[in-house]
Amino acid sequence: MAGGAKKPEPKDQWEHDVWLMGRRMALLYYYMAKAIINEAGEARGKEIIKNAVWEYGRHCGDAVGKGVDALGLPRTADNFRKIPDLPSRGWRSEVGEGPDGKPQHRTVLCPLAVTWKELGENAIGRIYCFVDQAKTEAYNPCLECVHEHNVLDGDDFCEIVMRLKK
Repeated sequence: MAGGAKKPEPKDQWEHDVWLMGRRMALLYYYMAKAIINEAGEARGKEIIKNAVWEYGRHCGDAVGKGVDALGLPRTADNFRKIPDLPSRGWRSEVGEGPDGKPQHRTVLCPLAVTWKELGENAIGRIYCFVDQAKTEAYNPCLECVHEHNVLDGDDFCEIVMRLKK
């Protein structure tokens, strides 16, 4: 890994398998992003990539919203996690204290970010993270999503805060 960081070890075969699939997805995204940038130029290429990620995120957020609707629940930040859209294994999380003092989930291992960091391509990988803002907007346009921390920005963990827009 870049910077001499120790490569994480999977806890079990299931986690290993999710990491393999996450790595393949991260590599596919990376090589598609590089091809777009090579063809369209850096600024326009990154804009195209961000637009594609945004549409993908809106699709995912809409699906979560429909799942919450089917449960007869309001589309609140608390209910967003009731409809998982990522595997239950593979992403490692812990609970810390959020900016509002409430418990906040932090992702300490994202198999996609591990791959992009290994490639030394944090910036291209970071564009993918805008999926979270798009998911939130599609789920409930009255909410906003903020990356308080992101490993691709050099932080030790990712922390995503979803809250009502001001």
